[in-house]
This record gives sequence, C-alpha cells and structure tokens, in this order.
Amino acid sequence: MKVVVDEEKCVAAGQCVAAAMDVFDQREDDGIVVLLDENPPAELAEDVRTAATVCPALAIRLEE
Repeated sequence: MKVVVDEEKCVAAGQCVAAAMDVFDQREDDGIVVLLDENPPAELAEDVRTAATVCPALAIRLEE
C-alpha cells in the first residue's frame, strides 16, 4: 500500500491522526496533514484505510 496526501485539499480536521497516528501527523502552525510513512506496514493497513475514509476533505488516496 502506498499513501498519497493532497495538502492543498487538507482542512486540518485531524481525523487521519486519530485513526493512524503512526502514519499521519499535523503541522503545528496550521494543522495540515504530514505523511510520516508513505508505505506503512501491513499491520497498519486497516487504520490507514479508516483514515482515508474519515477524511472530510478526501485528501488521502491509497494505491494498493
């Protein structure tokens, strides 16, 4: 799985961090998503899928 984020779409809701904190973080100054691991391990796949699903801006895309 490869994770791609679109920072331009991000609305800084933080749902991705809540769902998969090992893969996503937020910039301190504006809360925009920071991708920590674009190729997360298989054991985090479900959390990453959840993060993509709950993102209100649809700023996370998964390539499987």
